[in-house]
Amino acid sequence: MEIKKYLPLIILLAISLWAVFMPALPTKIASEGINSGDTAWMLAAAGLVLLMTPGLAYFYGGMVNSKNVISTMFQSFIAMGVISLLWVVIGFSLAFGDSIGGFIGNPMTFLMGKGILDGQPWSLAPTIPMVVFFMFQMKFAVIAPALVTGSFAERINFKSYVILMVLFSIFVYAPLAHWTWHPQGWLFSRNILDFAGGTVVHMSAGWAALAGALFLKRRKAHLEANILPPANIPFVLLGTGLLWFGWFGFNAGSALSAGQLAGSAFAVTNTAAAAAGLAWVLFDTTRGKKVSSLGFCIGAVVGLVAITPAAGYVTIPVSIFIGTVAGITSNFFAHLKSKSTLDDTLDVFPCHGVGGMVGMVMTGIFASKAVNGAIIDEGLFTGSFTLFTNHLIALVAVSAYAFGVSWLVLKVTDFIEPLRVSEKDEKEGLDMSQHDEFLVEPR
Repeated sequence: MEIKKYLPLIILLAISLWAVFMPALPTKIASEGINSGDTAWMLAAAGLVLLMTPGLAYFYGGMVNSKNVISTMFQSFIAMGVISLLWVVIGFSLAFGDSIGGFIGNPMTFLMGKGILDGQPWSLAPTIPMVVFFMFQMKFAVIAPALVTGSFAERINFKSYVILMVLFSIFVYAPLAHWTWHPQGWLFSRNILDFAGGTVVHMSAGWAALAGALFLKRRKAHLEANILPPANIPFVLLGTGLLWFGWFGFNAGSALSAGQLAGSAFAVTNTAAAAAGLAWVLFDTTRGKKVSSLGFCIGAVVGLVAITPAAGYVTIPVSIFIGTVAGITSNFFAHLKSKSTLDDTLDVFPCHGVGGMVGMVMTGIFASKAVNGAIIDEGLFTGSFTLFTNHLIALVAVSAYAFGVSWLVLKVTDFIEPLRVSEKDEKEGLDMSQHDEFLVEPR
């Protein structure tokens, strides 16, 4: 009897039994200071953020070839299952538990949901129940590893991906979330600004994607310059619409209340996406390409990425500039990548990695107390160098950590279960070889 075959089910059963003996019953549900309007908005925002993961599935699924659509989409959907449970067991504690030196949360703080139902509201979200903040942050944790999948689409072993997703969440995502969003986190304590996850989500995913593309090496079709066309552009359009819609919860929800700041974040989110989508296709035309729906969709997502860290700190006109610069910059790097040997299948690093870094730099330039009076240092545009300098230092530190630890996680995963599928399975397509399913009946 091969134990590896049964191990995943055994782990799930063990967690389930543990849950019975550690039910985390509330002792006294806190209600003082809770605002029903803020709570309602944050419940809606959490739902919007969750919608982004199916949106990402359609966005990525439409861009791969027809033999890998289901597998690519399923990699996003399985994250909704795996990371949701991981977040309950230990993820929330590692990200938001009692700080250990500003680098990681104590895993025992909220172990298995302890104190989530009866604890006091999170210190930076005093008007909503702790459980609502817990669920809102869970959706961020879900989409981060799903974003990475586009870089090694069409060639990763599904079992290995699940292991990789868990290790990435524990060793890359959770520490970065703690550094950036916990009041004792070392980046937070240095007044680094990341309103909704440009650093925590997009830079971490972008650098992990680059590590993944390098580690798994090139697809056979990429080596032979025989890349099949995208399977379904309407899927990409649908995915973009879902992502754009869900991103209002991602950014406006990060105000953690229903008010002026949420409205401001909502407005700049839409504006930056529009500007970046237009910038992408117009930049394409300067290089002799036709205006494409695929280009506009990718550009719009890049704009959403870039405005994410700045959403609560910049004005609406500035968001046009951020979106335009991000769209052109990411397009340029995607073009460079296409001329190289790097096989980042769906341009995750040029879009999310570069887009996140552009957003971080732009936040350091344009952040304003007039938009958000809670910030300590204003951006370079006001004549202050402190925030901008700190953001550049943080950008280097986060990039080095995300890439380096992701590379280690890839090596550990590959040791446990080989990451790369066989050449035969790659040729057959992951839909059939990994899941025995197909979008188009094979001939």
